[in-house]
Amino acid sequence: MLAGDKIWMAQGDNPCYLELHMANRHGLIAGATGTGKTVTLKLMAEGFSQAGVPVFMADVKGDVTGIAAPGEDNEGMQKRIAKFGIENWSYRGCPSRFWSLDGQGGIPIRITVSDMGPDLLSRMMELTDVQSGVLSIAFRIADDHQLLLIDLKDLRALLNYLSKHVKDYEMEYGHITSQSVATIMRQLVKLEEAGAQALFGEPNLELGDWFATDANGQGYVNVLDATQLVNKPTTYAMFLLWMLSELFETLPEVGDPEKPKFVFFFDEAHLLFDGMPKELTDKVIQVVRLIRSKGVGIYFITQSPSDIPDDVLSQLSNRIQHGLRAYTPAEQKAVKAAAQAFRANPNFDSAEAILNLGTGEALVSFLDDDGRPEVVENAKILPPQCLMAAAPDDVKAKVAQDQSALMAKYGTAVDPKSAFEQLAEEAKKEAEAAELEAQRAELEKERAELEKEKAKAAAKAAREAEKRAERKERAHEREMEKMKTQAMKQGMNFLGSVLRGSVGKSVGRGVEDVITRGILGNILH
Repeated sequence: MLAGDKIWMAQGDNPCYLELHMANRHGLIAGATGTGKTVTLKLMAEGFSQAGVPVFMADVKGDVTGIAAPGEDNEGMQKRIAKFGIENWSYRGCPSRFWSLDGQGGIPIRITVSDMGPDLLSRMMELTDVQSGVLSIAFRIADDHQLLLIDLKDLRALLNYLSKHVKDYEMEYGHITSQSVATIMRQLVKLEEAGAQALFGEPNLELGDWFATDANGQGYVNVLDATQLVNKPTTYAMFLLWMLSELFETLPEVGDPEKPKFVFFFDEAHLLFDGMPKELTDKVIQVVRLIRSKGVGIYFITQSPSDIPDDVLSQLSNRIQHGLRAYTPAEQKAVKAAAQAFRANPNFDSAEAILNLGTGEALVSFLDDDGRPEVVENAKILPPQCLMAAAPDDVKAKVAQDQSALMAKYGTAVDPKSAFEQLAEEAKKEAEAAELEAQRAELEKERAELEKEKAKAAAKAAREAEKRAERKERAHEREMEKMKTQAMKQGMNFLGSVLRGSVGKSVGRGVEDVITRGILGNILH
Protein backbone atom coordinates (compact mmCIF):
# COMPACT_ATOMS: atom_id res chain seq x y z
CA MET A 1 0.00 0.00 0.00
CA LEU A 2 1.52 3.27 -1.13
CA ALA A 3 2.14 5.81 1.63
CA GLY A 4 3.76 8.90 0.13
CA ASP A 5 7.19 7.92 -1.14
CA LYS A 6 7.09 4.56 0.66
CA ILE A 7 5.27 1.27 0.38
CA TRP A 8 3.66 0.25 3.66
CA MET A 9 4.28 -3.50 3.74
CA ALA A 10 3.75 -4.70 7.30
CA GLN A 11 3.13 -3.73 10.88
CA GLY A 12 5.01 -4.97 13.93
CA ASP A 13 5.94 -2.94 16.94
CA ASN A 14 6.72 -0.37 14.27
CA PRO A 15 5.42 0.05 10.73
CA CYS A 16 7.59 -1.51 8.01
CA TYR A 17 8.06 0.70 4.98
CA LEU A 18 9.92 -0.06 1.78
CA GLU A 19 11.59 3.20 0.77
CA LEU A 20 11.10 3.76 -2.97
CA HIS A 21 14.52 5.33 -3.40
CA MET A 22 16.05 2.20 -1.84
CA ALA A 23 13.93 -0.25 -3.80
CA ASN A 24 16.54 -0.69 -6.53
CA ARG A 25 18.83 -2.31 -3.92
CA HIS A 26 16.96 -5.55 -4.66
CA GLY A 27 15.18 -7.85 -2.26
CA LEU A 28 14.02 -11.30 -1.17
CA ILE A 29 10.64 -12.77 -0.26
CA ALA A 30 11.12 -16.24 1.23
CA GLY A 31 9.04 -18.75 3.10
CA ALA A 32 7.61 -22.24 3.08
CA THR A 33 4.61 -23.15 0.95
CA GLY A 34 1.37 -21.64 2.25
CA THR A 35 2.96 -18.94 4.41
CA GLY A 36 1.72 -16.02 2.30
CA LYS A 37 4.51 -15.23 -0.16
CA THR A 38 2.12 -14.61 -3.08
CA VAL A 39 0.03 -12.13 -1.06
CA THR A 40 3.23 -10.32 -0.06
CA LEU A 41 4.32 -10.30 -3.70
CA LYS A 42 1.02 -8.75 -4.80
CA LEU A 43 1.12 -6.16 -2.03
CA MET A 44 4.59 -5.01 -3.00
CA ALA A 45 3.87 -5.07 -6.75
CA GLU A 46 0.71 -2.99 -6.41
CA GLY A 47 2.65 -0.50 -4.27
CA PHE A 48 5.18 -0.06 -7.06
CA SER A 49 2.40 0.22 -9.63
CA GLN A 50 0.63 2.91 -7.60
CA ALA A 51 3.94 4.77 -7.42
CA GLY A 52 4.18 4.78 -11.22
CA VAL A 53 6.80 2.00 -11.43
CA PRO A 54 6.23 -0.67 -14.11
CA VAL A 55 6.57 -4.23 -12.84
CA PHE A 56 7.29 -7.66 -14.28
CA MET A 57 6.27 -10.81 -12.43
CA ALA A 58 6.02 -14.48 -13.37
CA ASP A 59 2.76 -16.21 -12.45
CA VAL A 60 3.85 -19.69 -11.44
CA LYS A 61 0.71 -20.93 -9.66
CA GLY A 62 -1.88 -19.06 -11.76
CA ASP A 63 -3.16 -16.75 -9.03
CA VAL A 64 -1.02 -13.65 -9.65
CA THR A 65 -3.48 -12.47 -12.33
CA GLY A 66 -5.70 -11.33 -9.46
CA ILE A 67 -3.58 -8.20 -9.25
CA ALA A 68 -5.67 -6.85 -12.14
CA ALA A 69 -8.94 -7.15 -10.15
CA PRO A 70 -10.15 -5.27 -7.06
CA GLY A 71 -10.23 -7.31 -3.87
CA GLU A 72 -13.40 -8.77 -2.38
CA ASP A 73 -14.82 -7.35 0.80
CA ASN A 74 -15.64 -9.77 3.58
CA GLU A 75 -15.67 -9.92 7.35
CA GLY A 76 -12.12 -11.20 7.56
CA MET A 77 -10.81 -8.37 5.41
CA GLN A 78 -12.71 -5.78 7.46
CA LYS A 79 -11.15 -7.12 10.66
CA ARG A 80 -7.64 -6.98 9.14
CA ILE A 81 -8.17 -3.44 7.86
CA ALA A 82 -9.44 -2.32 11.25
CA LYS A 83 -6.56 -4.07 13.02
CA PHE A 84 -4.02 -2.14 11.00
CA GLY A 85 -5.95 1.11 11.43
CA ILE A 86 -5.90 1.80 7.71
CA GLU A 87 -7.82 4.90 6.68
CA ASN A 88 -9.48 5.57 3.34
CA TRP A 89 -9.23 1.90 2.35
CA SER A 90 -10.43 0.95 -1.12
CA TYR A 91 -10.35 -2.19 -3.21
CA ARG A 92 -8.74 -1.75 -6.59
CA GLY A 93 -6.74 -3.60 -9.15
CA CYS A 94 -3.66 -2.48 -11.02
CA PRO A 95 -3.35 -1.74 -14.73
CA SER A 96 -2.09 -5.06 -16.02
CA ARG A 97 -0.92 -6.85 -19.11
CA PHE A 98 -0.85 -10.61 -19.47
CA TRP A 99 1.93 -12.30 -21.43
CA SER A 100 2.85 -15.87 -22.31
CA LEU A 101 5.34 -17.79 -24.41
CA ASP A 102 2.74 -19.89 -26.19
CA GLY A 103 0.23 -17.10 -26.73
CA GLN A 104 -2.51 -18.99 -24.86
CA GLY A 105 -2.39 -16.99 -21.63
CA GLY A 106 -1.79 -13.55 -23.06
CA ILE A 107 0.34 -11.60 -25.50
CA PRO A 108 2.94 -13.92 -27.07
CA ILE A 109 6.55 -13.28 -26.10
CA ARG A 110 9.20 -14.08 -28.67
CA ILE A 111 12.84 -13.16 -29.03
CA THR A 112 15.22 -13.93 -31.86
CA VAL A 113 18.27 -16.16 -31.67
CA SER A 114 20.33 -13.15 -32.74
CA ASP A 115 19.07 -11.15 -29.77
CA MET A 116 19.82 -14.01 -27.39
CA GLY A 117 23.37 -13.97 -28.75
CA PRO A 118 26.17 -16.53 -28.69
CA ASP A 119 27.30 -15.79 -25.12
CA LEU A 120 24.03 -16.65 -23.37
CA LEU A 121 23.41 -19.60 -25.68
CA SER A 122 26.92 -20.91 -25.02
CA ARG A 123 26.43 -20.67 -21.29
CA MET A 124 23.01 -22.26 -21.48
CA MET A 125 24.35 -25.13 -23.59
CA GLU A 126 27.37 -25.52 -21.28
CA LEU A 127 29.85 -25.23 -24.14
CA THR A 128 33.60 -25.20 -23.61
CA ASP A 129 35.63 -22.13 -24.49
CA VAL A 130 36.59 -23.70 -27.82
CA GLN A 131 33.00 -24.63 -28.65
CA SER A 132 31.79 -21.21 -27.53
CA GLY A 133 34.35 -19.66 -29.88
CA VAL A 134 33.02 -21.74 -32.78
CA LEU A 135 29.45 -20.63 -32.00
CA SER A 136 30.62 -17.00 -31.96
CA ILE A 137 32.24 -17.56 -35.37
CA ALA A 138 28.95 -18.96 -36.66
CA PHE A 139 27.12 -15.82 -35.49
CA ARG A 140 29.81 -13.64 -37.07
CA ILE A 141 29.47 -15.47 -40.38
CA ALA A 142 25.70 -14.97 -40.20
CA ASP A 143 26.21 -11.23 -39.66
CA ASP A 144 28.75 -10.89 -42.45
CA HIS A 145 26.54 -12.73 -44.94
CA GLN A 146 23.23 -11.14 -43.85
CA LEU A 147 21.83 -14.46 -42.62
CA LEU A 148 18.98 -13.73 -40.22
CA LEU A 149 18.94 -15.95 -37.12
CA ILE A 150 15.32 -15.85 -35.99
CA ASP A 151 14.61 -19.26 -34.46
CA LEU A 152 16.39 -22.52 -33.68
CA LYS A 153 15.87 -23.95 -37.16
CA ASP A 154 17.88 -21.01 -38.49
CA LEU A 155 20.72 -21.78 -36.10
CA ARG A 156 20.58 -25.47 -37.00
CA ALA A 157 20.71 -24.63 -40.72
CA LEU A 158 23.69 -22.33 -40.12
CA LEU A 159 25.59 -25.01 -38.21
CA ASN A 160 24.86 -27.59 -40.91
CA TYR A 161 26.10 -25.16 -43.54
CA LEU A 162 29.23 -24.40 -41.52
CA SER A 163 30.04 -28.09 -41.08
CA LYS A 164 30.07 -28.50 -44.87
CA HIS A 165 32.13 -25.37 -45.57
CA VAL A 166 34.67 -25.39 -42.73
CA LYS A 167 37.64 -25.03 -45.07
CA ASP A 168 36.05 -22.04 -46.79
CA TYR A 169 36.01 -19.95 -43.59
CA GLU A 170 39.00 -21.04 -41.52
CA MET A 171 41.46 -18.65 -43.16
CA GLU A 172 39.21 -15.64 -42.46
CA TYR A 173 37.59 -16.53 -39.12
CA GLY A 174 39.96 -18.97 -37.45
CA HIS A 175 40.15 -22.67 -36.77
CA ILE A 176 36.82 -24.50 -36.81
CA THR A 177 36.65 -28.16 -35.85
CA SER A 178 33.91 -30.44 -37.10
CA GLN A 179 33.86 -32.02 -33.61
CA SER A 180 32.95 -28.67 -32.02
CA VAL A 181 30.18 -28.08 -34.55
CA ALA A 182 28.82 -31.58 -33.89
CA THR A 183 28.83 -30.95 -30.11
CA ILE A 184 26.96 -27.67 -30.52
CA MET A 185 24.38 -29.47 -32.66
CA ARG A 186 23.87 -32.08 -29.92
CA GLN A 187 23.43 -29.39 -27.27
CA LEU A 188 20.99 -27.61 -29.56
CA VAL A 189 18.88 -30.77 -29.66
CA LYS A 190 18.80 -30.72 -25.84
CA LEU A 191 17.56 -27.13 -25.91
CA GLU A 192 14.81 -28.09 -28.34
CA GLU A 193 13.81 -31.01 -26.14
CA ALA A 194 13.62 -28.57 -23.20
CA GLY A 195 11.00 -26.57 -25.13
CA ALA A 196 13.27 -23.64 -25.99
CA GLN A 197 11.92 -23.42 -29.55
CA ALA A 198 8.76 -21.78 -28.13
CA LEU A 199 10.87 -18.85 -26.97
CA PHE A 200 12.36 -17.93 -30.34
CA GLY A 201 10.68 -16.15 -33.22
CA GLU A 202 9.27 -12.87 -34.41
CA PRO A 203 7.86 -10.30 -33.81
CA ASN A 204 10.68 -9.72 -31.37
CA LEU A 205 9.74 -8.45 -27.90
CA GLU A 206 10.65 -4.82 -27.26
CA LEU A 207 11.22 -4.40 -23.54
CA GLY A 208 10.26 -0.76 -23.91
CA ASP A 209 6.65 -1.96 -24.12
CA TRP A 210 6.98 -3.01 -20.47
CA PHE A 211 8.17 0.45 -19.40
CA ALA A 212 4.73 1.93 -19.55
CA THR A 213 2.23 3.70 -17.31
CA ASP A 214 -1.48 4.16 -17.78
CA ALA A 215 -3.40 7.42 -18.21
CA ASN A 216 -3.39 7.90 -14.42
CA GLY A 217 0.37 7.51 -14.16
CA GLN A 218 0.25 4.05 -12.60
CA GLY A 219 2.83 1.53 -13.72
CA TYR A 220 1.62 -1.50 -15.67
CA VAL A 221 2.06 -4.87 -14.00
CA ASN A 222 3.31 -7.27 -16.67
CA VAL A 223 2.31 -10.80 -15.70
CA LEU A 224 3.98 -13.72 -17.46
CA ASP A 225 1.96 -16.94 -17.50
CA ALA A 226 4.58 -19.36 -16.17
CA THR A 227 2.25 -22.15 -15.06
CA GLN A 228 3.65 -24.43 -17.79
CA LEU A 229 6.96 -22.67 -18.21
CA VAL A 230 8.18 -23.77 -14.78
CA ASN A 231 8.11 -27.34 -16.10
CA LYS A 232 10.78 -26.22 -18.59
CA PRO A 233 13.38 -24.69 -16.26
CA THR A 234 15.98 -24.31 -19.01
CA THR A 235 13.64 -22.16 -21.09
CA TYR A 236 12.52 -20.24 -18.00
CA ALA A 237 16.13 -19.51 -17.03
CA MET A 238 17.06 -18.52 -20.60
CA PHE A 239 14.23 -16.02 -20.78
CA LEU A 240 14.93 -14.46 -17.37
CA LEU A 241 18.65 -14.19 -18.08
CA TRP A 242 17.97 -12.61 -21.44
CA MET A 243 15.70 -10.01 -19.83
CA LEU A 244 18.29 -9.12 -17.22
CA SER A 245 21.09 -8.94 -19.78
CA GLU A 246 19.01 -6.91 -22.23
CA LEU A 247 18.10 -4.36 -19.58
CA PHE A 248 21.65 -4.18 -18.32
CA GLU A 249 23.05 -3.60 -21.82
CA THR A 250 20.44 -1.11 -23.05
CA LEU A 251 19.45 1.05 -20.08
CA PRO A 252 21.49 4.15 -19.26
CA GLU A 253 23.15 4.71 -15.92
CA VAL A 254 20.91 6.64 -13.51
CA GLY A 255 22.58 6.03 -10.16
CA ASP A 256 20.07 6.00 -7.29
CA PRO A 257 16.80 7.48 -8.58
CA GLU A 258 13.89 8.61 -6.42
CA LYS A 259 12.12 5.43 -7.41
CA PRO A 260 13.02 2.48 -9.62
CA LYS A 261 12.48 2.67 -13.36
CA PHE A 262 11.42 -0.95 -13.36
CA VAL A 263 11.08 -3.86 -10.92
CA PHE A 264 11.40 -7.59 -11.62
CA PHE A 265 9.89 -10.26 -9.42
CA PHE A 266 11.32 -13.74 -10.08
CA ASP A 267 9.03 -16.30 -8.49
CA GLU A 268 10.27 -19.84 -7.84
CA ALA A 269 13.80 -18.46 -7.99
CA HIS A 270 15.31 -21.86 -7.24
CA LEU A 271 14.39 -22.85 -10.82
CA LEU A 272 16.77 -20.17 -12.01
CA PHE A 273 19.70 -21.58 -10.04
CA ASP A 274 19.10 -25.34 -9.76
CA GLY A 275 21.80 -27.06 -11.78
CA MET A 276 22.86 -23.76 -13.34
CA PRO A 277 26.39 -23.83 -14.80
CA LYS A 278 28.90 -21.69 -12.95
CA GLU A 279 29.25 -19.39 -15.97
CA LEU A 280 25.54 -18.56 -15.86
CA THR A 281 25.57 -18.05 -12.11
CA ASP A 282 28.48 -15.66 -12.55
CA LYS A 283 26.47 -13.81 -15.20
CA VAL A 284 23.49 -13.42 -12.84
CA ILE A 285 25.77 -12.21 -10.06
CA GLN A 286 27.32 -9.63 -12.37
CA VAL A 287 23.96 -8.33 -13.57
CA VAL A 288 22.43 -8.20 -10.07
CA ARG A 289 25.41 -6.25 -8.80
CA LEU A 290 25.48 -3.71 -11.60
CA ILE A 291 21.88 -3.31 -12.76
CA ARG A 292 21.01 -1.35 -9.61
CA SER A 293 22.71 1.68 -11.15
CA LYS A 294 20.34 1.35 -14.12
CA GLY A 295 17.40 1.98 -11.81
CA VAL A 296 16.15 -1.62 -11.90
CA GLY A 297 15.15 -3.53 -8.78
CA ILE A 298 15.21 -7.34 -8.68
CA TYR A 299 13.21 -9.32 -6.13
CA PHE A 300 13.59 -13.08 -5.77
CA ILE A 301 10.77 -15.19 -4.37
CA THR A 302 11.64 -18.66 -3.12
CA GLN A 303 11.03 -21.05 -0.25
CA SER A 304 14.39 -20.73 1.49
CA PRO A 305 17.22 -18.20 1.20
CA SER A 306 19.53 -21.19 0.77
CA ASP A 307 17.99 -21.68 -2.70
CA ILE A 308 19.94 -18.63 -3.88
CA PRO A 309 23.74 -18.48 -4.25
CA ASP A 310 25.46 -16.51 -1.49
CA ASP A 311 26.97 -14.00 -3.93
CA VAL A 312 23.46 -13.16 -5.16
CA LEU A 313 21.91 -13.30 -1.69
CA SER A 314 24.42 -10.74 -0.43
CA GLN A 315 22.99 -8.21 -2.92
CA LEU A 316 19.39 -8.53 -1.65
CA SER A 317 19.02 -5.79 0.93
CA ASN A 318 15.23 -5.59 1.40
CA ARG A 319 14.00 -8.81 3.00
CA ILE A 320 10.73 -10.40 4.00
CA GLN A 321 11.11 -13.81 5.61
CA HIS A 322 7.94 -15.83 6.10
CA GLY A 323 7.85 -18.97 8.18
CA LEU A 324 10.15 -21.92 7.57
CA ARG A 325 9.84 -25.49 8.77
CA ALA A 326 12.92 -27.29 10.09
CA TYR A 327 12.55 -31.07 10.31
CA THR A 328 16.07 -32.00 9.24
CA PRO A 329 19.55 -30.77 10.23
CA ALA A 330 19.91 -29.11 6.80
CA GLU A 331 16.61 -27.25 7.28
CA GLN A 332 17.62 -26.19 10.80
CA LYS A 333 20.87 -24.84 9.38
CA ALA A 334 18.92 -22.90 6.74
CA VAL A 335 16.69 -21.35 9.43
CA LYS A 336 19.72 -20.29 11.42
CA ALA A 337 21.35 -18.75 8.35
CA ALA A 338 18.14 -16.87 7.47
CA ALA A 339 17.90 -15.48 11.01
CA GLN A 340 21.54 -14.38 11.07
CA ALA A 341 21.02 -12.37 7.86
CA PHE A 342 18.87 -9.88 9.79
CA ARG A 343 19.95 -7.06 12.05
CA ALA A 344 19.03 -8.52 15.43
CA ASN A 345 16.06 -7.27 17.44
CA PRO A 346 16.66 -7.58 21.21
CA ASN A 347 12.97 -8.28 21.80
CA PHE A 348 12.97 -11.75 20.22
CA ASP A 349 15.15 -14.53 18.83
CA SER A 350 14.92 -14.41 15.04
CA ALA A 351 15.59 -18.13 14.50
CA GLU A 352 12.87 -19.15 16.93
CA ALA A 353 10.50 -16.54 15.49
CA ILE A 354 10.94 -17.89 11.94
CA LEU A 355 9.81 -21.33 13.10
CA ASN A 356 6.71 -19.91 14.79
CA LEU A 357 5.49 -17.48 12.13
CA GLY A 358 1.92 -18.03 10.98
CA THR A 359 0.38 -17.36 7.58
CA GLY A 360 0.62 -13.67 6.73
CA GLU A 361 3.35 -13.07 9.31
CA ALA A 362 7.01 -12.42 8.51
CA LEU A 363 10.31 -11.09 9.74
CA VAL A 364 10.79 -7.85 7.86
CA SER A 365 13.85 -5.67 7.38
CA PHE A 366 14.21 -2.97 4.74
CA LEU A 367 16.90 -0.38 4.15
CA ASP A 368 16.30 2.84 6.02
CA ASP A 369 16.49 6.30 4.50
CA ASP A 370 20.30 6.25 4.76
CA GLY A 371 20.68 2.82 3.19
CA ARG A 372 21.26 0.88 6.44
CA PRO A 373 19.37 -2.35 7.25
CA GLU A 374 16.65 -1.70 9.81
CA VAL A 375 16.31 -3.77 12.95
CA VAL A 376 14.20 -6.80 12.03
CA GLU A 377 10.50 -6.62 12.90
CA ASN A 378 8.23 -9.55 13.66
CA ALA A 379 5.30 -8.19 11.69
CA LYS A 380 2.00 -8.94 10.03
CA ILE A 381 1.75 -8.32 6.30
CA LEU A 382 -0.90 -5.85 5.15
CA PRO A 383 -3.63 -7.13 2.86
CA PRO A 384 -3.38 -6.10 -0.81
CA GLN A 385 -6.10 -3.95 -2.31
CA CYS A 386 -6.26 -6.28 -5.31
CA LEU A 387 -7.84 -9.71 -5.45
CA MET A 388 -5.91 -12.40 -3.56
CA ALA A 389 -7.10 -15.18 -5.87
CA ALA A 390 -6.78 -15.52 -9.64
CA ALA A 391 -8.58 -12.96 -11.78
CA PRO A 392 -12.10 -13.96 -12.90
CA ASP A 393 -12.85 -14.39 -16.58
CA ASP A 394 -14.50 -11.00 -17.01
CA VAL A 395 -11.39 -9.23 -15.67
CA LYS A 396 -9.18 -11.27 -17.98
CA ALA A 397 -11.43 -10.33 -20.89
CA LYS A 398 -11.16 -6.65 -19.92
CA VAL A 399 -7.34 -6.91 -19.79
CA ALA A 400 -7.35 -8.63 -23.18
CA GLN A 401 -9.45 -5.79 -24.61
CA ASP A 402 -7.18 -3.13 -23.14
CA GLN A 403 -4.05 -4.77 -24.54
CA SER A 404 -5.48 -5.26 -28.04
CA ALA A 405 -2.91 -2.89 -29.57
CA LEU A 406 -0.05 -4.98 -28.20
CA MET A 407 -1.81 -8.16 -29.29
CA ALA A 408 -2.01 -6.71 -32.80
CA LYS A 409 1.73 -6.03 -32.64
CA TYR A 410 2.83 -9.39 -31.23
CA GLY A 411 -0.12 -11.71 -31.65
CA THR A 412 0.65 -13.17 -35.07
CA ALA A 413 3.90 -15.04 -35.51
CA VAL A 414 6.02 -13.96 -38.45
CA ASP A 415 8.40 -16.29 -40.25
CA PRO A 416 10.45 -14.04 -42.54
CA LYS A 417 13.02 -15.22 -45.01
CA SER A 418 15.89 -16.06 -42.70
CA ALA A 419 18.97 -18.27 -42.52
CA PHE A 420 16.94 -21.46 -42.93
CA GLU A 421 15.39 -20.31 -46.21
CA GLN A 422 18.50 -18.43 -47.35
CA LEU A 423 20.77 -21.43 -46.83
CA ALA A 424 18.18 -23.74 -48.38
CA GLU A 425 18.30 -21.57 -51.48
CA GLU A 426 22.09 -21.59 -51.34
CA ALA A 427 22.08 -25.37 -51.04
CA LYS A 428 19.66 -25.59 -53.96
CA LYS A 429 21.94 -23.38 -56.05
CA GLU A 430 24.92 -25.48 -55.07
CA ALA A 431 23.03 -28.65 -55.97
CA GLU A 432 21.97 -27.16 -59.30
CA ALA A 433 25.53 -26.02 -59.96
CA ALA A 434 26.81 -29.46 -59.05
CA GLU A 435 24.23 -31.03 -61.36
CA LEU A 436 25.23 -28.70 -64.19
CA GLU A 437 28.86 -29.48 -63.55
CA ALA A 438 28.06 -33.18 -63.62
CA GLN A 439 26.17 -32.70 -66.87
CA ARG A 440 29.10 -30.75 -68.32
CA ALA A 441 31.47 -33.47 -67.21
CA GLU A 442 29.24 -36.08 -68.81
CA LEU A 443 29.11 -34.07 -72.04
CA GLU A 444 32.88 -33.67 -71.96
CA LYS A 445 33.20 -37.37 -71.44
CA GLU A 446 30.85 -38.09 -74.32
CA ARG A 447 32.70 -35.53 -76.47
CA ALA A 448 36.00 -37.12 -75.57
CA GLU A 449 34.60 -40.56 -76.40
CA LEU A 450 33.32 -39.22 -79.71
CA GLU A 451 36.67 -37.63 -80.51
CA LYS A 452 38.33 -40.87 -79.59
CA GLU A 453 36.00 -42.78 -81.89
CA LYS A 454 36.62 -40.21 -84.62
CA ALA A 455 40.35 -40.58 -84.13
CA LYS A 456 40.04 -44.33 -84.34
CA ALA A 457 37.94 -44.05 -87.48
CA ALA A 458 40.40 -41.57 -88.99
CA ALA A 459 43.32 -43.81 -88.13
CA LYS A 460 41.51 -46.78 -89.59
CA ALA A 461 40.65 -44.80 -92.73
CA ALA A 462 44.27 -43.69 -92.98
CA ARG A 463 45.45 -47.27 -92.69
CA GLU A 464 42.89 -48.37 -95.28
CA ALA A 465 43.97 -45.54 -97.61
CA GLU A 466 47.62 -46.50 -97.12
CA LYS A 467 46.82 -50.08 -97.89
CA ARG A 468 44.87 -49.05 -100.96
CA ALA A 469 47.76 -46.86 -102.07
CA GLU A 470 50.17 -49.72 -101.54
CA ARG A 471 47.91 -52.08 -103.49
CA LYS A 472 47.58 -49.49 -106.24
CA GLU A 473 51.33 -48.99 -106.32
CA ARG A 474 51.92 -52.69 -106.52
CA ALA A 475 49.26 -53.01 -109.23
CA HIS A 476 50.93 -50.16 -111.11
CA GLU A 477 54.28 -51.81 -110.79
CA ARG A 478 52.84 -55.09 -112.00
CA GLU A 479 51.18 -53.28 -114.88
CA MET A 480 54.45 -51.60 -115.76
CA GLU A 481 56.27 -54.87 -115.58
CA LYS A 482 53.61 -56.38 -117.76
CA MET A 483 53.86 -53.50 -120.22
CA LYS A 484 57.63 -53.78 -120.19
CA THR A 485 57.36 -57.46 -120.88
CA GLN A 486 54.86 -56.92 -123.66
CA ALA A 487 56.93 -54.09 -125.12
CA MET A 488 60.02 -56.22 -125.01
CA LYS A 489 58.25 -59.02 -126.72
CA GLN A 490 56.93 -56.71 -129.38
CA GLY A 491 60.29 -55.03 -129.75
CA MET A 492 62.07 -58.28 -129.99
CA ASN A 493 59.69 -59.43 -132.62
CA PHE A 494 60.15 -56.21 -134.52
CA LEU A 495 63.92 -56.04 -134.21
CA GLY A 496 64.10 -59.65 -134.96
CA SER A 497 62.28 -59.03 -138.16
CA VAL A 498 64.58 -56.13 -138.97
CA LEU A 499 67.66 -57.98 -138.13
CA ARG A 500 66.56 -60.95 -140.15
CA GLY A 501 65.99 -58.75 -143.08
CA SER A 502 69.33 -56.91 -142.71
CA VAL A 503 71.74 -59.64 -141.97
CA GLY A 504 70.04 -62.39 -143.69
CA LYS A 505 70.16 -65.96 -142.87
CA SER A 506 73.87 -65.84 -142.29
CA VAL A 507 73.25 -64.84 -138.56
CA GLY A 508 71.89 -67.47 -136.26
CA ARG A 509 68.71 -67.29 -134.25
CA GLY A 510 70.53 -67.11 -130.93
CA VAL A 511 72.71 -64.20 -132.01
CA GLU A 512 69.59 -62.41 -133.12
CA ASP A 513 67.93 -62.70 -129.69
CA VAL A 514 71.02 -61.39 -127.88
CA ILE A 515 71.25 -58.33 -130.09
CA THR A 516 67.49 -57.62 -129.75
CA ARG A 517 67.50 -57.83 -125.94
CA GLY A 518 70.50 -55.57 -125.73
CA ILE A 519 68.98 -52.92 -127.88
CA LEU A 520 65.52 -53.08 -126.14
CA GLY A 521 67.07 -53.13 -122.72
CA ASN A 522 68.92 -49.87 -123.39
CA ILE A 523 65.77 -48.29 -124.80
CA LEU A 524 63.46 -49.38 -121.90
CA HIS A 525 65.88 -48.35 -119.21
